[in-house]
Amino acid sequence: MSGQSALFLGDVMHARLRPRRHKLHYRVFSLLLDLDELPAISASSRLFGHNRRALLSFWDKDHGDGTAGSLRAWIEARLIEAGCHEAGMSLRVLCYPRIFGYAFNPLTVYFCYAPGGALRAILYEVCNTFGERHTYVIAVANDATRSVRHGCAKELYVSPFLPMACFYRFDIEPPGEAIRVRIDESDAEGPVLVASFTGKRQPMTDRNLLRAWLRHPLMTLKVTAGIHWEALRIWRKGVPVHRHQAATSPVAITIVTTGLKDAGTHEPR
Repeated sequence: MSGQSALFLGDVMHARLRPRRHKLHYRVFSLLLDLDELPAISASSRLFGHNRRALLSFWDKDHGDGTAGSLRAWIEARLIEAGCHEAGMSLRVLCYPRIFGYAFNPLTVYFCYAPGGALRAILYEVCNTFGERHTYVIAVANDATRSVRHGCAKELYVSPFLPMACFYRFDIEPPGEAIRVRIDESDAEGPVLVASFTGKRQPMTDRNLLRAWLRHPLMTLKVTAGIHWEALRIWRKGVPVHRHQAATSPVAITIVTTGLKDAGTHEPR
């Protein structure tokens, strides 16, 4: 297996800054999947399947609008709405795979490249444990440097310990030999949460997939279990709870046109 698809081994970190400090750190692996390469990868791999059962798998219906087999069309429609679509774009998805048929992706990131290789847009697909999904579609400036910075208002209830009236700041190092996805979340009083994933690239071969699985055999179950375990720990610290505000639609989209107005970030200690 070769091409743009890859395996990224790395770390997830969350640091709550107030009203009580709380930090978590987990070792994980993510897959970067070029949608054009998926049929060939699925056909040649004994461990990975696209829209079929396998030890590790990627299913179109887990993303976008949930329709089987139409993820590329869904992404392209969003890019057209955002005014940044070009014919022949390369679409690459950063996410956790299903393991033994199960996955939960709190955040899936779509990197959308023009035929010449320039990054044109990033889609941030946020999912919560209530089965709701919201995607923020943000164009990348033509003069963007290696690090891409985006911002938008929060539109989906995610954590019972964070209010809805928040603002996201995304700081992205697009996939190369390394990758970084960082989110700074602020409310009316200032920075409240920092979350990040950093990883190192490995070729997406069966050997590397097997090694990653052996290190993290129940990773996707651990993601869901970890969300509830950390929530219990935060609750025991006395952090106030915000009741679930149901989304108006289980799948929603925001086309962001204003970019990042306030570039401030806050480093956890």
